[in-house]
Amino acid sequence: MKLYVVSGLSGSGKSSALDMLEDLGFYCVDNIPAPVVGTLVGQLEELEGTKFERVAIGLDTRPKPDDIEQVASLIRDYRERGSSCEVLFLQASTEVLLKRYSETRRKHPLSSHGMGLGEAIDFERQLLAPICDFADLVVDTSRMSIHELRRTIRDRLGESDDRLSILFRSFGFKHGIPGDADFVFDARILPNPYWDGSLRSLSGRDEPVIEYLEKHKEVGRYVADVYAFLDHWIPEFRKANRNYLTIAIGCTGGQHRSVYVTERLGKRFRDDDLRVLVRHSELPE
Repeated sequence: MKLYVVSGLSGSGKSSALDMLEDLGFYCVDNIPAPVVGTLVGQLEELEGTKFERVAIGLDTRPKPDDIEQVASLIRDYRERGSSCEVLFLQASTEVLLKRYSETRRKHPLSSHGMGLGEAIDFERQLLAPICDFADLVVDTSRMSIHELRRTIRDRLGESDDRLSILFRSFGFKHGIPGDADFVFDARILPNPYWDGSLRSLSGRDEPVIEYLEKHKEVGRYVADVYAFLDHWIPEFRKANRNYLTIAIGCTGGQHRSVYVTERLGKRFRDDDLRVLVRHSELPE
């Protein structure tokens, strides 16, 4: 049995992630109190049949600090005996969570503890920090629609092979750095096609922008240097049994330079037979 533990901040999309996993054929159980997770896992392991080959458990959103440590200990023990267990953690910025709660008018699970909404969000973030710290995959949903979240879950967890999954994501620094990035590279040092009026409305995927950037030798050196750095360190992530890696490349607006670099890196690592995904935060999909 392959076990997935799904956790995260209330309002960050945990239920939507579990819905997508269920669509992908996972046996999903939501809102399990932390103290009974071990009992449930033990019982499911004893059951036969393909229905329980991949199980996803959504942790209850009202845990106590002792419960969190109990779950952390369970996951460590499960991994140490050679069983497959991955942790998916969903998060979002406090500003975005405040907006989501104001729009839906739902109560935060911890707001009944005499805290305001902002305090409840900050307390839950602190409470769940130990799970976030050893999560295999952290997804920041601050700027994701429900559809993009579901696609992210499908693309990163839907395949069952054991290859390292690498997500290359372009972004604009003026919109904020993605909160789930393992590496962040700054492409603002490169020549900017934005200042050429004929290229301003295009993106780094369009041929005129590609030709503009490839005329500058420093662009090629930048891509080669980032590739060499990642090519050296990715095997270390494999040795550490990491299954997911998110690499963010940013420029000012996330339209030209970062898109070009992201596309080039994605192509080079696909040629290395890795599971590679390419996403552009600031471009319409």
